[in-house]
Amino acid sequence: MARLFGTDGVRGRANDQLTAELALRLASAAVSVLGAHANSRSTDAAQARPRVVVGRDPRASGELLESALCAGLAAAGADAIRVGVVPTPAVAFLTADYNADFGVMISASHNPMPDNGIKFFAAGGHKLADHVEDAIEAVMDASVPRPTGAGVGRLHDAPDAEARYLSHLARSVDGSLEGLTIVVDGANGAASTVGPHAYEAAGATVIAINCDPDGLNINDRCGSTHLDVLQAAVLEHGADFGLAHDGDADRCLAVDSTGAVVDGDKIMAILALDMHERGELTDGVLVATVMSNLGLHIAMRHAGIEMKVTGVGDRYVLEELRKGGYALGGEQSGHIVIPAAGTTGDGVLTGLRLGARVASTGKRLADLANVVTVLPQELINVPVSDKHAVSSASAVRDAVSIAERELNGSGRILLRPSGTEQLVRVMVEAGTPEDARGIAERVAAVVADI
Repeated sequence: MARLFGTDGVRGRANDQLTAELALRLASAAVSVLGAHANSRSTDAAQARPRVVVGRDPRASGELLESALCAGLAAAGADAIRVGVVPTPAVAFLTADYNADFGVMISASHNPMPDNGIKFFAAGGHKLADHVEDAIEAVMDASVPRPTGAGVGRLHDAPDAEARYLSHLARSVDGSLEGLTIVVDGANGAASTVGPHAYEAAGATVIAINCDPDGLNINDRCGSTHLDVLQAAVLEHGADFGLAHDGDADRCLAVDSTGAVVDGDKIMAILALDMHERGELTDGVLVATVMSNLGLHIAMRHAGIEMKVTGVGDRYVLEELRKGGYALGGEQSGHIVIPAAGTTGDGVLTGLRLGARVASTGKRLADLANVVTVLPQELINVPVSDKHAVSSASAVRDAVSIAERELNGSGRILLRPSGTEQLVRVMVEAGTPEDARGIAERVAAVVADI
């Protein structure tokens, strides 16, 4: 049987794979695993019940899943603190701020509207380890006594949740955005309200686009996966730059005043240099995944910053950050983690830090981003019958060796099996787009024959 939890919680088409019944069972199982120590908080029965923060993005299906999750929590004897439509990092922060036993975010991030997901945070707002997710899954069908009477959980709304999160963001940024005009694309998602409010509170003049969620338009040709909308708006309004979030606002990508895209690699470089100058970059280390462009590595080496490289996925970045006590890490997709300010990636915080760097230096975002010279990159997804057999195939190893000799240190090649499909991703970076494409196509052809 396939594992229920994926790389980032439980996801599927809402009311199809991800049903209200499944949400209810997940919630009750999570109370058994994550709420076990709640009775140490108080001898009073009501105070000793597990407390759980529940948030969601604006998808229509989030309403039914929230109801099911809260029902499952209450049935298992836990109190639900409903914080409404907020970003994923807000749920992580509020889990700690309300001293809750765990938190739940209902979102499918950048996925299309029909999808949805359920993501858990442990006490303190930390993502769950694999073995904890497995423990939740293992007890989903267990028969356990249900509380009755005063033991049944209660539901509470938290009207101060957004204000708490905005105060946290303000405390986490040193510097004003005064004088900057910023276009903010909220993807008609969870950042549609808090994003513009946070940037305005920091002093910026904000032009908000795609910040009118109706439950159906989240990520619909907008946000961080459709930057052409933001590019056009930045140019139309003559803004200093634009910021784009995804549906649950744990990512941030940017567009400079010329309309050029500033991706996660360039954002990481800008923030790393800022923190390095301030003495805040622990051990002079930046953590990134294997998908970050070689240009980022070269730029950081020239700046005297060491790079630690992880597998693809923010959970692996988080693991490395915690293991080394490092101060900054992230992904090319714009998922940036600053552990001193949060336990997970926070797109609005990233945008605030980026804006503060622009304001403090007096430089254009385009000039700051030019520290990274991006090598041309070609990515080909190759359907295969067994993605795990590809790496051990001698023909593939030979093809990769030939490519590496051809690149001769001026580029790189990476083969990576998809985490969810029978695909192998062939990625090549080289000095010219033609070289990258040619090498990638040759290696992809060999992979396809396996």
